[in-house]
Amino acid sequence: MRFKRYYFLILITLFIVSCETPTIEGPEDKVHDKGEATPVTPVINYELINTLPHDSTSYTEGLLFNNGEMYESTGATPELPQTRSLFGSVNLKTGKIMVKAELDKNKYFGEGICFLNGKVFQLTYKNQIGFIYDAKTFKPKGQFSYLSKEGWGMTTDGKSIIMSDGSNNLTFLNPETYQINKTLSVSENNFAVDNLNELEYIKGFIYANIYTTHKIVKINIETGNVVAKMDIEDLFLNAQKRYPYAKETNGIAYDSIQNKIYVTGKMWPCIYEIKFPF
Repeated sequence: MRFKRYYFLILITLFIVSCETPTIEGPEDKVHDKGEATPVTPVINYELINTLPHDSTSYTEGLLFNNGEMYESTGATPELPQTRSLFGSVNLKTGKIMVKAELDKNKYFGEGICFLNGKVFQLTYKNQIGFIYDAKTFKPKGQFSYLSKEGWGMTTDGKSIIMSDGSNNLTFLNPETYQINKTLSVSENNFAVDNLNELEYIKGFIYANIYTTHKIVKINIETGNVVAKMDIEDLFLNAQKRYPYAKETNGIAYDSIQNKIYVTGKMWPCIYEIKFPF
């Protein structure tokens, strides 16, 4: 009886062990786990190269280079009576804007600008109207309209006017007819990236400020996928220490002649030259 009892216990033990879940994953388990994992978007690390002055009354909406000269566009908001809706070239020694054109701030909130085909194009916030100027004399040449309810940032790939409207969409406009060439939806790991703001086209990619954050995303111009991102919160904190009223990060400018990149924000006292691989 004792032998039968031991034999019975051994059988029960073997049965329990055989029913336990194995702790070693097989090849199929590993593939499944990889499929469930969310891809990590690469982080762009930057180096601060130089700090330049910026007019802290400038409510920055656009920043860019044309023929080696920096230009800035600004908007005017009623809460800040010192702000203006204008654009012009920036004196990098003083940070002051040498005004080339200015809108009636009681009618228009100036937004992003871009240079293309001998013209300057300027967006407005909620009027669905863009203004056109001669790129040499800055004399007005007309207006154009767009379907987006709002105008935010602007850049060009040398063929189209590319604009943002606060959503996750970038609209490519024909610079002659102002018809839509295409709409690019921007996403990161299949999630829409909203609040696309100031834009800059750099070597085949679009870099965009994400409004209300200190993040800049690098966008594949063919797919709309965010392929990398950068956080410049440290620069914002530095700007705020210098001027407590500094507001949102906004402004990316690429000097293709000197191969330099500059960033700033609304009412920041500084423009920062940064370096990163691109």
